[in-house]
Amino acid sequence: MDWGTELWDQYDIIEKHTQSGLELVEKYVKFVKERTEIEQNYAKQLRNLSKKYNQKRSSKDEPECRFSSYQAFLDILTEMNDYAGQRELIAENLMMNICIDLTKYLQELKQERKTYLMDAKKAQQSLESTYKQLDSSKKRFEREWREAERAAQYAEKTDQDINATKADVEKAKQQAHMRAHVADECKNDYAAQLQKYNKEQNQFYFSDMPLIFNKLQDLDEKRIQKLAQGYILFSDTEKHVMPIIGKCLEGITKAGTNVNEKNDSMIVIEQNKSGFERPGDLEFEDYSQGINRASSDSSLGTPKVSMEPWKKKTNNFWLFSKRSKKFTPERIMPTVSEDFGHLPPEQRRKRLQQKLDEICKELQKEVDQSEALGKMKDVYEKNPQMGDPASLASQINQTSQNIERLRGEQSKYETWLAEAGGRGDTLRYKAHSFNNNGANDVHSPDGAYSDESTPDPSQAIYAEFDDDFEDEDLAAPIGKCTAMYNFPGASEGTIAMQEGEVLAVVEEDKGDGWTRVRRNNGDEGYIPTSYVTITLKK
Repeated sequence: MDWGTELWDQYDIIEKHTQSGLELVEKYVKFVKERTEIEQNYAKQLRNLSKKYNQKRSSKDEPECRFSSYQAFLDILTEMNDYAGQRELIAENLMMNICIDLTKYLQELKQERKTYLMDAKKAQQSLESTYKQLDSSKKRFEREWREAERAAQYAEKTDQDINATKADVEKAKQQAHMRAHVADECKNDYAAQLQKYNKEQNQFYFSDMPLIFNKLQDLDEKRIQKLAQGYILFSDTEKHVMPIIGKCLEGITKAGTNVNEKNDSMIVIEQNKSGFERPGDLEFEDYSQGINRASSDSSLGTPKVSMEPWKKKTNNFWLFSKRSKKFTPERIMPTVSEDFGHLPPEQRRKRLQQKLDEICKELQKEVDQSEALGKMKDVYEKNPQMGDPASLASQINQTSQNIERLRGEQSKYETWLAEAGGRGDTLRYKAHSFNNNGANDVHSPDGAYSDESTPDPSQAIYAEFDDDFEDEDLAAPIGKCTAMYNFPGASEGTIAMQEGEVLAVVEEDKGDGWTRVRRNNGDEGYIPTSYVTITLKK
């Protein structure tokens, strides 16, 4: 069934229906545009939200960055930023694949519909013009036929009139004959116009208009099909990014599952453990006695009495108040701020270790630069056309001065670290230093480069734990321990262990949170005391 056959007389209905279809396309395009704006605003708000809570880009040196819960939150912010990017992609694809495409197609439909309607209007105007000509010839034929009848009646009346002359009768007959001839011509013209009109009318209703209506039907069906594709794209556009959105959501889930409360607790201990021993019992000071009696080992002995009652001992409750530093000779340092003497022993050792690592890295860079300058100078000396060796003298001298300065700082911090490491028998520390033919002697005093003095670039200059126990006899185990958690053992002097692994204990925790253990194969190292359960021999 087609419109040309079934709706041959419904031009106005077809025109209204096709116009309504085009308006529906416009309405859908407007709907998708508003949806696109919503997606863009949503993505923008998500990005601003992620940026708002991630403005403070904490460096890796800040303590909270090591917590798994904090890192998981940063991962969530990253995933949300990626999720916002997918919402932007949805908005972009909706705009490109639906709005822009449908708008362009809509303009083509409007132009095509306009052409068909103009063709229909022209055909209708042509038929109306032919009908006017038919009506005009019909009226003329009617008028001339009446005039011919009146002329015939007058001629007959004149012929019967006895008073009329022969000339009058002849004249009346000629007039009637002329009117009859004109009426016959009008009749023939009318017949021709009628035949022409009927032919055009048949062409109009059975060929021209049905063809135009069928074209409008095809146009409307294509519009409906294109609109249906737009509906499908509305869904497919979001489906295409769902796998990536799913990965973003999986990343958020993974961030949650990666949170390890035990490890976070261990990090709190590692970052904040002071290394101090718990305070012992206070001695009884009897001010009623004039002499200080020696106290016995028994709990029933006479309390110790101070011979100098004016010297009162202070009691600092470290859990609730700031600890005051005891003035002891071993705490006398060049500058408190530089050697971190204001920190507890364990934290001081860590900060010194960190500072020493930084100095070693900077020293290695200067050594590499010095080595490169020496090679460049050697090349200039052998090939003067490539450059003047004297132009490198200032850089070589500056590099040498930097190396001397850094070696001095390295030695200074190694000394402080050795002191900090010796407190409470904590982990022993030994730093690789450069020998006399090392980095500082890469260049002779006159700036000449010496191949013999070139240090090995692969030489480790980073601080590490002293392994001098390897040269000693293996100490007898004092117990055993079982690992409760996995420990990577990435730091120098430590040893890796797996959950459930049993190791021999060769040295107890001295208050720094580390225990020295040994495997059956002889490998030794330190592990966190809180990561194991220890059973000592009686």
